[in-house]
Amino acid sequence: MTTTTRSDEIVALEEQFQLATYKKMPLVAERGEGVWLYTNEGDRYLDLYGGHAVAGTGHCHPHVVKAIKDQSDKLLFYSNLVYSEARARAAERLVSIAPESLTKAFFCNSGTEANENAMRMARMATGREKIVTFSGGFHGRTADAISATFLGKYREIGKPNVPGHVQAQFGDIESVRAVADESVAGIMLEPIQSMAGVKMAGSLFYRELRELCDERGIILIYDEVQTGVGRTGDWFFAGSSVGDGVAPDIISLAKSLGSGIPVGACLVSEKIASHIKENDLGTTFGGGMIAMAAVTATLEAIENEGMLANVRSVESYLRERLKEVEQVVSVHGRGFLLGLEFADSAKKMHEALLTQKIITGTSSDPKVLRLLPPLCLQKEEVDLLVEALSTVI
Repeated sequence: MTTTTRSDEIVALEEQFQLATYKKMPLVAERGEGVWLYTNEGDRYLDLYGGHAVAGTGHCHPHVVKAIKDQSDKLLFYSNLVYSEARARAAERLVSIAPESLTKAFFCNSGTEANENAMRMARMATGREKIVTFSGGFHGRTADAISATFLGKYREIGKPNVPGHVQAQFGDIESVRAVADESVAGIMLEPIQSMAGVKMAGSLFYRELRELCDERGIILIYDEVQTGVGRTGDWFFAGSSVGDGVAPDIISLAKSLGSGIPVGACLVSEKIASHIKENDLGTTFGGGMIAMAAVTATLEAIENEGMLANVRSVESYLRERLKEVEQVVSVHGRGFLLGLEFADSAKKMHEALLTQKIITGTSSDPKVLRLLPPLCLQKEEVDLLVEALSTVI
């Protein structure tokens, strides 16, 4: 007979032995299935946050779980010093869904690592040093990535900052022109700024950025750590109609790429690849077999179950239903990266929804609540959210 450790005991152990990171929600996660998260005490929560947008295919998708189990029976890991069928298949599959101009994949372990390597490749390709990023952008917590982050307190946390980072105003092409001189190697942006409150520029801005980069020999990098792998209803923001079909020179990925297994990646053009030689980039665990099996199975699950079409359909339904909630004054974003702007505090709404057993996320905008649910979210679960909003309001 199995026994369940009490929640208060687990909380006490973590508080005693784990270094403080985030302010945690008052629940102990034990297992998950689809869009549902179950606690050790048997409560069920509708997960509209997906553990920081990680649970793209849903919690414990059977196809992904089977692929991980099958690979673990064969080989857990070997480095990039050997060839691997699991790595080869993952790279082939990932490139096959990317914009046509992006033909090579580099695998690493996380989004911040992907962004660090994207900036490094831009510098290698141009022989320049500076990187332009944007107000409100978040790119990770390692040294170069946090120095590229012009959002709230994060850059302060990362001091001393890596030199060579320049800020422009998101959505304002003239502010970019003013700083994008001959010393700039790359321009990097989140095409939808998630943590800033799910902010998106007009489609012309992305086109003008592409043209500016081509004109001045600058590498354009899309940080699609959150927007990639189907979250916007397309495989990527890059190449999609909402971004005027613009394809960057590099896309960085992570979050839902492995359905919960840590993995990051950069997709790069031939122009970038031609400047990268052996030993310029490296990673011990990047491209490991378990992670690669998870990547391939994740992409297969999304494709086989029509999740991209589901995102578009359910997003449309969600927007219509939210019109019934008077306190939601605006809905930002695209697909399943949405920001619900309230007339009042989003934090209060987040806490109130938790009492209704619904998990959401906040942002740096105090009035914007973020939704980053699994791509398998259905209309019935949208109804649960709308009913809960009406209840707590």
